Amino acid sequence: NALMNENMSKTIVSSFRQVGTYPFNRSEVLTIIKKYQTHEGDTGSSEVQVAILSAEIDELIAHLKSHHKDHSSRRGLLKKVGERRRLLRYLKKENQKAYEELVKKLKLKQAKTLQKAQQPSVAEDGLDAESLEENDTENE
Repeated sequence: NALMNENMSKTIVSSFRQVGTYPFNRSEVLTIIKKYQTHEGDTGSSEVQVAILSAEIDELIAHLKSHHKDHSSRRGLLKKVGERRRLLRYLKKENQKAYEELVKKLKLKQAKTLQKAQQPSVAEDGLDAESLEENDTENE
């Protein structure tokens, strides 16, 4: 039994090494913080949080490729993706330039913004609201 437990723990540790070191160790988080901090001592800005979440998301994606039935990790992945999306939305609203730089650095896909359907102009259909009202009053 002891030998079996020892082999199981070695297998688990080696599977983490194959995927990367998930969960992160402190030194990896510190390197991410140093790379993306906006000023000296910055550990919690939106840019840093998004970078850390992106690294965690990448690790979870790699884990789920080899453990596709791990639904609890998939749920954690979806929560992290949602949190990153909210932080990116906030950053885009507050500082467009920093948002664009961060997206470029992290090589993230930008979400396409939906544009409202444009109203046809007078030149396209030759009618405007006043002429439509006139036609309605004439028909009555």
